[in-house]
Amino acid sequence: MSAVADHYAQLADAFLARVRAAPADRWDAKSPCRGWAARDVVAHVVNGHRGILAAVHGTPPSPAHGVAVSPMGEAPAVDPDADLAAAFLACRTGMLALLNDPALAARPLPGGPLGPVPVEQAVEVIGALELLGHTWDLARATGGDEILDQDAVTRTHQALLPHHAALLATGAFDESVPAPDGADAQTAFLRFIGRRP
Repeated sequence: MSAVADHYAQLADAFLARVRAAPADRWDAKSPCRGWAARDVVAHVVNGHRGILAAVHGTPPSPAHGVAVSPMGEAPAVDPDADLAAAFLACRTGMLALLNDPALAARPLPGGPLGPVPVEQAVEVIGALELLGHTWDLARATGGDEILDQDAVTRTHQALLPHHAALLATGAFDESVPAPDGADAQTAFLRFIGRRP
């Protein structure tokens, strides 16, 4: 497994664990993402994965497991009986297969806040931002474990710093909130991406 695939697998597994641990009565709970409930956070992450996989493979994304398809950056509709864990697990499987194929992992993705970069670079930076940020969002909404992997938080925060203005322009996250003196790495990262832990 490549280093990027290994990093991705750790973050994806942590997100999946929060999905599986979410109480059934908390899926409609408000999340830190404006206008989104907990189920919308998961649907958004699924939709983003599908978009990347579709761009690399040249096939349009399709709905599955009760999660529809929407434009990138949005949260698609979710059926009342959707299997959110299965929907994300399918995406995780597809992404790991992609990242472990050197030819596919090297394919450039068009545009985005990093510009036209290989898919593995986009996953390592923007993908990590999405998984870390939304793991915390989901945990906060559902009363789950909010502690993120410290090494991944530090690595991702440093990788994002040069792209802050471009990310803000896409609406990927809100304006940063200054972190208090002595803040730990997770607090500093969450404040950087506009969260208020």
